[in-house]
Amino acid sequence: MTDDRTAFRAALPDGGRLLGLDVGTKTVGMALCDAQWTIATAAETIERRKFSKDLERIKTVIVDQFVSGFVVGLPLNLDGSQSKQTQAAKSFAQNLRPVGLPILLWDERWSTQAVTRDLIAADVSRKRRSQVVDQMAAAYILQGAIDGLAAIE
Repeated sequence: MTDDRTAFRAALPDGGRLLGLDVGTKTVGMALCDAQWTIATAAETIERRKFSKDLERIKTVIVDQFVSGFVVGLPLNLDGSQSKQTQAAKSFAQNLRPVGLPILLWDERWSTQAVTRDLIAADVSRKRRSQVVDQMAAAYILQGAIDGLAAIE
C-alpha cells in the first residue's frame, strides 16, 4: 500500500486493469479502467455492510474483470491534512492487503463535488444522482490516477 505512484507503477510493470474505489461510510463506489490505463469507467456502487461482505463482492469483481491493482481514494482535507474519513479509507485499504494486489492511495479532494456538479449540469435527477455519484466519483479518482501513472512512463 503506497501513495507513491512510481512505486505502484513498478509493482505493475505490465499494466492491467485497475479497480478504483471511493470508500464512504455507507457505500463503496467502484470503477474500472482498461488494461492500457487510458479510460476509467464507473462500474457499480455497493452498500457497505460488514467488511467481509464488501470484500466478497470486491473479490468477485477482481476475478471477473481480471483486476491487477487497486486505486483507493484518500479523502484529505483541503489543506492536505488527514481526517477521520482519511483514516477510514486507509483502514479499508489496509484490509484489502490480504488480497495480494498492489494498492495506490490517491488524493480524492473534490471528486464527489466535481461529479455532482457535472451530473447537475447534465440535468440528472436527484434520485439518479444518489444512485451513481459514488461510482462516478470512483471513476474520477481512477482517471486521475491513471493519468498520473501515464506521466511516469
